[in-house]
Amino acid sequence: MPLKFKYATKQEIPAEHQSFYVERDGAFVLDADGVVSQTKLDEFRQNNITLTNQLKKFEGIDPDAVRQLAADKQRLEDEQRLKDGKFQEVLDARLKTAKTDWDKQFSAVTGERDTLLGRLSAIQIDQAVVTEATKRGLRPTAIPDITSRARQTFKLVNGVPQAFEADGQTARTGKDGAAALTLAEWVDALVSDAPHLFEANAGSGAAGSGSGGAGNRSAKNPFRKETWNLTEQMKLQKTDPALAARLKAAA
Repeated sequence: MPLKFKYATKQEIPAEHQSFYVERDGAFVLDADGVVSQTKLDEFRQNNITLTNQLKKFEGIDPDAVRQLAADKQRLEDEQRLKDGKFQEVLDARLKTAKTDWDKQFSAVTGERDTLLGRLSAIQIDQAVVTEATKRGLRPTAIPDITSRARQTFKLVNGVPQAFEADGQTARTGKDGAAALTLAEWVDALVSDAPHLFEANAGSGAAGSGSGGAGNRSAKNPFRKETWNLTEQMKLQKTDPALAARLKAAA
């Protein structure tokens, strides 16, 4: 015996089948995937019949011929208006039609332009931040992370990445509190704030406890003014160019 789809009350459901039903919209329906009520099926079928009948009205009609007829009708009406001396009325109507068509085309072109500019901006920002961060030992696996961070901070302004606050309107300033934050300064901050994005010091013998990594700001940096050491700089540049570049940038 097939299961009934719907019962009005729980008492109507056979005891051995009650676990198969759930209460929904004031009734008890069969709890099964892909099952719909006969009412829904009838409604769907009726909608299909109605739509099919409506489509039959357009059988044999050529859309191009209809558009041509509409254009011919408009032309005849315009000619009659011109004969009646309604030149301004005809002119206004044609200008309105032309403007509508132009607005549609302009909107499409503008949308495509904005999309392309967005892609170009993202590409240029990605390239700039990866180039700058690579000088400081950026891990290849960290590229998606750092480019995502950069896109949240930088926008392309006159072809140059410019940093903005979270509101997207206020320009971010650099270390001096006046000039705009540069991409290099932003990457330098990441060396300390997100050291996992950068390679660890591979040349520990060259760096020693006196020079440290770029992520260790408390260690001595031979490129800094207060700890300037030309000998250590030359050693680092020979033994660990990546670390030397990071320390020089962080100085």
